[in-house]
Amino acid sequence: MPTEFALNQNYPNPFNPITNITYDIAKQGLVQITIYDIMGREINTLVSRYHLPGKYKIAWRGQDASGYKAAAGIYFYQLSTPAFTKTKKMVLLK
Repeated sequence: MPTEFALNQNYPNPFNPITNITYDIAKQGLVQITIYDIMGREINTLVSRYHLPGKYKIAWRGQDASGYKAAAGIYFYQLSTPAFTKTKKMVLLK
């Protein structure tokens, strides 16, 4: 079991068309992983659910919340819990 929260760098990065995001949850609670564009607009929410402590992985297929392909560019992904928030950068190539 993880003793600390962690948001790892996505891989591959840069990516096209899919990337993986791994993260560690140290305390149970609501977890959200949200994708933002360079302007700070929310593109997609990949995770929004209760988690028990553990290691997790989610894939982003480079799509917005409606299922349309996102444009090439820089994006940010953010892990949010009641006890921890971390943001990292990734690059989508076309």
